[in-house]
Formats: sequence, C-alpha cells, structure tokens
Amino acid sequence: MADARLGQWLFLLACAVTLLKAAGVPVEITYVHSAIAKGAVCLDGSPPAYHHDKGFGSGINNWLVHIEGGGWCNNVTNCLGRKNTRLGSSKQMLKAIAFSGILSNRKMFNPDFYNWNRIKVRYCDGASFTGDVAAVNPATGLYFRGARIFRAVIEDLLAKGMGNAQNAILSGCSAGGLTSILHCDNFHALLPAGTNVKCVSDAGYFINVKDVSGAQHIEELFSQVVETHGSARNLPPSCTSKLRPGLCFFPQYMASQIRTRIFFVNAAYDSWQIKNILAPGVADPHGTWHECKLDIKNCSPTQLKAMQDFRVQFLSAIGGMTGCPLKGMFIDSCYAHCQTEMQETWLMADSPVLNKTTIAQAVGDWFYGRTPFQKIDCPYPCNPSCHNRVFDPNQHLIEQ
Repeated sequence: MADARLGQWLFLLACAVTLLKAAGVPVEITYVHSAIAKGAVCLDGSPPAYHHDKGFGSGINNWLVHIEGGGWCNNVTNCLGRKNTRLGSSKQMLKAIAFSGILSNRKMFNPDFYNWNRIKVRYCDGASFTGDVAAVNPATGLYFRGARIFRAVIEDLLAKGMGNAQNAILSGCSAGGLTSILHCDNFHALLPAGTNVKCVSDAGYFINVKDVSGAQHIEELFSQVVETHGSARNLPPSCTSKLRPGLCFFPQYMASQIRTRIFFVNAAYDSWQIKNILAPGVADPHGTWHECKLDIKNCSPTQLKAMQDFRVQFLSAIGGMTGCPLKGMFIDSCYAHCQTEMQETWLMADSPVLNKTTIAQAVGDWFYGRTPFQKIDCPYPCNPSCHNRVFDPNQHLIEQ
C-alpha cells in the first residue's frame, strides 16, 4: 500500500515538474502607441497591445499571430463594465504573460511552431475586432474600434518583420477563435503575396441554436454586439449581402466562403457554449443546470440528452466544412473550451486524441501538408483521452 501511494505521489510530482517546464518564460507586453493616431484604440481609448516572443533558427521568418479571447459586450452598459478591465483597457493588462501550448518555445511541447515568431494579441474591443464607430459619446467615453485595432496591430507586425514572412498563421481562442474566422481572408490579404498563409480557430465556432427555454438568446446577443459596435461593414460582404449582419457573426453562415485554408479545433460539447448558449442563466431561472454546467458528470439523463442534441446541431452547423480540401478539423467530444493554449490539451503524454493523433500533431500535419486531417469524435462519453473541464463552484460562471 505504501509503495503504491509513493508511486502515485512520484507520478504526480513528475507531472507537476513537466507542467512547470511547459509554462515557459514570461513574455513582455508591447503597446502599439502609433495606433492612437489612427483611432485604433481599446474601449477606454488606450493603445492596443500584444506580446511577441521572437522566432529563432529556421523559424525566424515564420509568424503565428494568436488572438486572445474574452467574450463580447453587447450594449453600452455591458461595455462600460469592461472599460476599466483588461478586456477594455491596455492599462489593466499584465505586463508579462507565460506562453504555452501553441505559443510554447519548447520543441518537446510545440514541435512545429516552437521557433516561430509567436504573438498573442490582447483583446480589448469587445466585438472580436469587428467594430468601427467613428463617434465617441462624451458621456461614456467608449471607443468601438476593433477593426481598426486589428489592422493597426497587423501593420505594426509587418513593419517588424512579418512583411518578410515565409509562413504565417492567424489563430485564436474563443472570441479570438471567432476573430480568426471572421478575419482570416483579411489577414491573408495584408500579408505579402508569396507568404503561405493559413488560419486556426480554437473554440471559435459558435452556433446559432435555441436555449433550453426555446429562446434565441445567442442570436439576439450577437445582433446586439454587431449593432452596438457598428460591425456590419467589417463582416464578409458575401454573407451580409444575403443575411442580416447579426447572423454573419456566426461562422455557420459565412465560414464556407472563406478562401484561405483554415483549421477548426472545437469540442462538440464546448463548455462555454453549453453554459452560455444552450443553458444561459436567463433560460434557467431556478438553477437546475448549475451543477451540470460545473461538471458534466453531474448532468441528469435529461440534461445529457439536451447536450447530445446540441452536439447534433453543432455537427450540422459545421457540416459544410467537411470534405472541403481547404478546411481541416479536430472536433472532439470533450467538455472543454480552448484547447490549443493549454499545454495539457495541446501536447502532453495524456492529451486528447482523435485517431491516435493529438491536436498539436493534427494542426502541424495539416499546416505542412504532411497529412490532411478532418476528424469528428464519437458521442460523449466515448473518448477516454478527454480533459473534461470541472469548474470551481465558488467561481462566477461567465454568462451573457
């Protein structure tokens, strides 16, 4: 018994040491002060910012631009609530952050992109970098300038060497993953003609479905985001010429028209979407979903049935991407959200796999053309490699 317990402790210690190594060295923040003159500013008027870990060796002319996530603000009150936080002001952002997963500089943890120029663009506009309202209400002092921020940051990176890029990726997680979808072709157009450009969206394929009460909660929220931020002019015209602009914020209505190669990493039971699209607080006034949203193992048979139905709707929404040679996908059946930034889910000995392939290997094989990858997992709970999220009950569930 003692030997077995010692073995368990040694295993846990080894895992902890590995994770500490994977965390990486903190990367300092860079403020794009030149963006202020272009009106490309955060909600509070402060300059946009990013963290840049420079490439080396054979990766010196390769660039990975990763967009931070953080939800959206859909009205003035909501945006005022973000204005003086890191999601609305570069003044509130950490001066240095650790890179891991797809941003790691260690070959053993990120074999295909470890020596690239790796950039994390901070998110401070509240509309996935799509807004552009010229006027600023003096009563609120809110700037809706996300589209200008995107262009100003990319132009700054082009001047700092990305203009010589051989390979370039636009990636992102959650609201940043949506950015990498909405701006994929824009990013490609800003890069030199000879650059090999592709995009990777992690947990950015938000779907338009009714919540458990039967209401179109997420459709209304996205329409309000687009209206508040003046995003319509910066959404794909191929979509807005046919549909209401609010619908064109959903990948299912515009992603099939993306001309640049793109890879989708998503959980079919995306924990953010389950908590905020399928069962948001407004649709669950008595809190019957609370324990289920904290831990999928707590879900009742009825709740699991609703989640299985959500998976079917998700697969239908992304179905137009299957079979297209320009698109890649890794759709697992985990209760998770954002799997490329976390080392545990990007590339570790026990990371989630599909067809015996980790997310890191699938994305790398697809990017370099070694092997095409379009895999969809079997229904929950079939995949034992999943790292299903378990949320702290004392932590506020982010709901909009």
